[in-house]
Amino acid sequence: MQPLLHLENISKRYGSVRVLDGIDITVADNEFLTILGPSGSGKTTILRIIGGFEGIDGGRLMFEGRDLASVPINRRPFNTVFQDYALFHHMNVAENVGYGLKVRGRPRAEIAAKVADVLETVGLGALGARYPAQLSGGQRQRVALARAIICEPRLILLDEPLSALDVELRAQMQRFLKSLQRRLGIAFVFITHDQEEAIALSDRIIVVHRGRIEQEGAPEQLYRRPRTPFIAAFLGENNLIAGTLAGVQGAVCRVETAAGPLHATVDGPAPLPGSAVLVAVRPEHITLAAAAPGALVAEVVEIRFLGANILIELRHPALPDTLIKVRRLADGSTARLSPGQRLTVGWAADDAALLVAKG
Repeated sequence: MQPLLHLENISKRYGSVRVLDGIDITVADNEFLTILGPSGSGKTTILRIIGGFEGIDGGRLMFEGRDLASVPINRRPFNTVFQDYALFHHMNVAENVGYGLKVRGRPRAEIAAKVADVLETVGLGALGARYPAQLSGGQRQRVALARAIICEPRLILLDEPLSALDVELRAQMQRFLKSLQRRLGIAFVFITHDQEEAIALSDRIIVVHRGRIEQEGAPEQLYRRPRTPFIAAFLGENNLIAGTLAGVQGAVCRVETAAGPLHATVDGPAPLPGSAVLVAVRPEHITLAAAAPGALVAEVVEIRFLGANILIELRHPALPDTLIKVRRLADGSTARLSPGQRLTVGWAADDAALLVAKG
């Protein structure tokens, strides 16, 4: 099936700096796609290229099989919600929302009816006469969304729209955004540097690093099966233990480390035996038990209360530069742990990912 949108081998330079290098992204109809990456990764440049705010130096921007590279902003079937909302402060809410229809020359009665309908959709039906300065941050965000959807675009671009909100309001808006996208049946391309936000909202995540796509897939796939050390460290928290690949049986790999043999699961072809690798295991997947001979035994360094969770940090004598982090619910089960205690650390091979170490 032809994708709704296809960024095909896109490259972009600013002077001598290459900010995008061979980017290939597809967006399906009705999909909530998140482009995730740290500052300077190129994610906002991708959004600006889709929206028509930036040109490209190479590649094609295809929408339903038609090249949009030379199509101006006002003729692209997309709308953008910016980080600062970009509302007109001299216009009230209804005027802001209806502005796009007004410049298209739609009849006044049609504009009024559509504005009323869209404001009800975003939960602002009673606030049409207010001005932006009279609204909360979350309400201004909803006005920006209403203005984006009123012209019935095929795709909405969202440039870190929740970054200015406080934690509680941000969580509320995340739930609202996902619900709105499902109700409207419109494709959303969402830009963020917030890993938890990307996991919570997305049907699919594309992680961008240094102008290239590092990995893409469903949130659970990226979280459980990172393919590179960058993904393992960037998307959530991971314990990374260096070693050498000793052998492979099926998808389970045996890794020799300074602390002894460890096991992990590889996705796809395994590297050659003798390769430098990393075992990546999430803190919540590690089990703790009484110290036992022949096991991976580490000493508790610190126990931190984090509200709903407890973070336990341990160190193995053969891994002096590596803190092994374990997360547990703060339900009293860790009450007897104390610094200096020696514990066996373990995990299921399926809960650990094998990564090729970068030189």
